[in-house]
Amino acid sequence: MAQNGKNLYKNNNMLLSVAPMMDWTDRHCRVFHRLMSRRALLYTEMVTAPAIIHGDRARLLDYDAVEHPVALQLGGSDPAELREAVRAAADWGYDEINLNVGCPSDRVQSGCFGAVLMKSPELVAECVAEMMAVSPVEITVKCRIGVDEQEPAEILPAFLDTMRRTGVRRIAIHARKAWLQGLSPRENRNVPPLDYPLVHAMKPAFPDLELSVNGGIDSLDEVRAHLRVMDGVMVGRAAYHQPWDMLGSADRLWGDTPAFGSALEVAEAMRPYIDAHLRRGGRLHQVTRHMLGLFHGQPGARGWRRTLSEGASKGGLEVYDSALAQVSRIAA
Repeated sequence: MAQNGKNLYKNNNMLLSVAPMMDWTDRHCRVFHRLMSRRALLYTEMVTAPAIIHGDRARLLDYDAVEHPVALQLGGSDPAELREAVRAAADWGYDEINLNVGCPSDRVQSGCFGAVLMKSPELVAECVAEMMAVSPVEITVKCRIGVDEQEPAEILPAFLDTMRRTGVRRIAIHARKAWLQGLSPRENRNVPPLDYPLVHAMKPAFPDLELSVNGGIDSLDEVRAHLRVMDGVMVGRAAYHQPWDMLGSADRLWGDTPAFGSALEVAEAMRPYIDAHLRRGGRLHQVTRHMLGLFHGQPGARGWRRTLSEGASKGGLEVYDSALAQVSRIAA
């Protein structure tokens, strides 16, 4: 369990955040991302309220204190369950707790939470109110601009107004509609068109809310462009597949000097963490699967990926060192 004393969260961390991504943003991924940016707000994978109530809380909620600032994302639609889950998670010292109102996966739809909740804003408001009643930290929301046949230009401002009346002050908006019928979860991340102008228009319409835009943002230049309008930007797949490109110099957004000067320095800095993980009985691929894109577009990237992809499931630190050698020789 991380210590509350390590809590470094400030609201301006929302300038840049790394989106919660199922099966991707686990604790190893977050430690890796934190090395590159001391400032970006990191999110857990979505954890359902029933899982926290009935499951192994340590497995679901434990994280390393170095991950701060880090937010817990919850999924659920039962106000009482969400209240209990927030109460249980309070001891873990997360910097923020976020309610998922945007995930379009089949599991989410069958459980009546995630993006389908865009159709029930009053239920979301009730959930948020119950969460706020027991949370020691801020409750935030991540949503879509609408779902299915909803008209985003009508639904989104109405949803934001409902959240504002409940007391929510920070909302991340995925700038795509979700089609819950007819598109797969994967297609919902690409096929519905992005509507940045609509999301941008929400900022002057709701000047008292702190609003972040999410969806399809692939570079820091795009982040800076959105920040001319929005309070924050949330990046997802680009931060995962091209982590150095997105996070290596991200702290300049706050006027800070980046922690490392190259992707190679980051890879070398991860070695002690990986060594400790292996000594605890962990497996190399549990960490390195998140690092395959570290040298994206750089000389040696193919050898790095190939060595880790082929050897990490069975090997140990010698495999990591071999992958390092693929890029170290070129850098030298």
